[in-house]
Amino acid sequence: MTAARTTRADRPRPGLRERKKTRTRRAIRGAAYALIEERGYDATTIEIARHADVSPSTVLRYFPAKEDIFVTVEWDAVMAAELRARPADEPWADVLRHVLRTVLDRSLAEEPEVTRLRARLGVEVPAVRARMTERMAGTGHLLRQALAERSGLAPDSLELRVFSTAVVGGLMEVSRYWAETGHRDDIRQLADRALDVLERGLPTGNPRGRRPSP
Repeated sequence: MTAARTTRADRPRPGLRERKKTRTRRAIRGAAYALIEERGYDATTIEIARHADVSPSTVLRYFPAKEDIFVTVEWDAVMAAELRARPADEPWADVLRHVLRTVLDRSLAEEPEVTRLRARLGVEVPAVRARMTERMAGTGHLLRQALAERSGLAPDSLELRVFSTAVVGGLMEVSRYWAETGHRDDIRQLADRALDVLERGLPTGNPRGRRPSP
């Protein structure tokens, strides 16, 4: 038995109002990203509105706080759709690997520099890090809902709470590690390594080749 797949052609086209909102949101974010690369996070303030060619009130309407600009929710819907489209009998680790690979592939293809900047700001700016942590709780809820449909467990069951929290926490650590190490590794491979830990536990043996002291 396989889950029904939803293709891009099956999705309704957003209306004119929604498309305008999307363009405005992207313009504000694009201006903010460019200014931060040029001036740094703290020095980037009201100039965002001028560079995006919108009013300061428009910026606040879309993003009530500056750190909200760097916390994206666009990929949540992609992740949920991919989760629901996988074969019903596919092992959970394979499902998550496919879903994360799809999301990361698209993110790196569409906005590679922005993806790196967000990860870096999550390490360097406490306000951005706190907002990302808060937002990832929403991602964890979405993950629970989708996995509940696949597993038959209640979305608020302890098992799904623990599992989804572990996945989300692992992804946050992947992002931090990636930024802290200068983005030298492929983040998709880092995500695979994180899932390996969740699936199999810590690697066996002492990595330094000696037994720990009693």
